Amino acid sequence: MKYKRVFLIVMDSVGIGEAPDAAEFNDAGADTLGHIAEKMNGLNMPNMAKLGLGNIREIKGIPKAERPLAFYTKMKEASAGKDTMTGHWEIMGLRIDTPFQVFPEGFPDELIREIERRTGRKVIGNKPASGTAIIEELGKEHMETGALIVYTSADSVLQIAAHEEIVPLEELYKICEICRELTLDEKYRVGRVIARPFVGTPGHFVRTANRHDYALKPFSRTVMNELKDAGFEVIAIGKISDIYDGEGVTKHMRTVSNMDGMDKLLQSMDMEFTGLSFLNLVDFDALYGHRRDPIGYGKALEEFDARLPEVFVKLRDDDLLIITADHGNDPVHHGTDHTREYVPLLVYAKTMKEGRELPLRETFADVGATIADNFGVKLPRYGKSFLQEISS
Repeated sequence: MKYKRVFLIVMDSVGIGEAPDAAEFNDAGADTLGHIAEKMNGLNMPNMAKLGLGNIREIKGIPKAERPLAFYTKMKEASAGKDTMTGHWEIMGLRIDTPFQVFPEGFPDELIREIERRTGRKVIGNKPASGTAIIEELGKEHMETGALIVYTSADSVLQIAAHEEIVPLEELYKICEICRELTLDEKYRVGRVIARPFVGTPGHFVRTANRHDYALKPFSRTVMNELKDAGFEVIAIGKISDIYDGEGVTKHMRTVSNMDGMDKLLQSMDMEFTGLSFLNLVDFDALYGHRRDPIGYGKALEEFDARLPEVFVKLRDDDLLIITADHGNDPVHHGTDHTREYVPLLVYAKTMKEGRELPLRETFADVGATIADNFGVKLPRYGKSFLQEISS
């Protein structure tokens, strides 16, 4: 075991340019980081620049480091998808050849009718939407009728919004369990069912912290399962535990924002453990990518970068930091969907004399393979470890 602790940060949706098969996903020309940098007239991310982000490719405002601190490259997704679960499951060693279903026109009538029959409540909405926007649009009608607000997104999700005073949490969770059961069928193949409770009055609705995700379990063991079963810690921060339905997780820390996520990561760095601390920063995707807000996205990237010195200070000599992403979400691209892109990979430890370029990674699973290799657990079926490459 070369590193006692590995800290893995997934910058949700921070793609770094169209993948070779982008056109097959209707994503030709997608470039999340590049287009954000152009809209911002240059990104101010000096810490990511020092690691070597600008060495992966030219990005306006991010200079190429003469002596990068980290090993750097980009990764190509091997799975047949561009959603959060697909990207994360691949990172931990799986390959998804049958993509999760998405519902750009809303859910089939037969499914909606069955939800209404099983729950005893009517359904309104049934379309792709921003969670806050659809609550503002339909919240008053929901409060007057008790109908469930059902909506989806670019991800494979069925989300149910309900006012806590109209549909008690216990009932909402039971409704989500029913929907989870209904959508296990292969003809739907929904990745997650999500309870989205809110409170307040029309014009002043606020979502609460009582969100709950009902995800599919990974179809096979991941590197996280191998770590946990071998006695190592797997600390899941943010929505990581939900994405893997708790599989392979030893400790879960919820977050409410990117900055809260960074706070929780720093808390994990103060803990004494041997294993993996795994953070997802969802705001990039949920608040800015899907809402096609390149300026907000750019500011969020700069805020993340400004927190990195705190991470660097807490890194010990036997710690490894890995920063990557799970897909793209180009905020100047058409629609509100994810985009099929390469993702950046930066790998840093204090003991590294100087970073350099790694070969292009043919699958996100190389990250999981490297973590498994480091801790001496069973290697995943997919992925090639780069542990020796960063050790030489």
